[in-house]
Amino acid sequence: MDDLVQQAMAKWPNVPDCYGWLGLDARGDWYMRDDAVQALGPFTKSKGSRLVHEKLIAFIGRNYAPDKQGQWFFQNGPQRVYVELEATPWIWRLQPDGSIQSHVGHLARMQRCIVDEHGRLYLDTEQGFGLVHTQDVLQAANLIEAGIWVPQEVLTRELPERFAYIRSPQQAQKIQT
Repeated sequence: MDDLVQQAMAKWPNVPDCYGWLGLDARGDWYMRDDAVQALGPFTKSKGSRLVHEKLIAFIGRNYAPDKQGQWFFQNGPQRVYVELEATPWIWRLQPDGSIQSHVGHLARMQRCIVDEHGRLYLDTEQGFGLVHTQDVLQAANLIEAGIWVPQEVLTRELPERFAYIRSPQQAQKIQT
């Protein structure tokens, strides 16, 4: 986490959390969701405005983490901004050399490969669980066909509980209150 973020958290410890305003799609893109967008429905139906500012995206990536309940957030100074996930907390990109990199640029090592009933491919790594980016599925298929990766089958509905993440912190918050 950035030093400035940690300093702001210490200076203002009681800033309320923010829900519904930030989303991560299945391609690793961040989206801002204002009140009007949120009124149109959940993130999977109404994404909002895609972020394109490189420094803002990098800032979000450096300050992106899970809480103890498996809800992912971006620590924006003293405020925790919970992230609505279209798919998973991480979107994995396969590099030409076979290494794996997250949507925020972290290198990771695969621990296991997962495929769901729709043929979507996921990786569980020491960084956490995520979806393989659609542009990298062919390269991943080659690794599977070569026997380097051996996918385990898991139903989509079982993924959040098995890999301890919550796709919609906003919905979880509504259920709790």
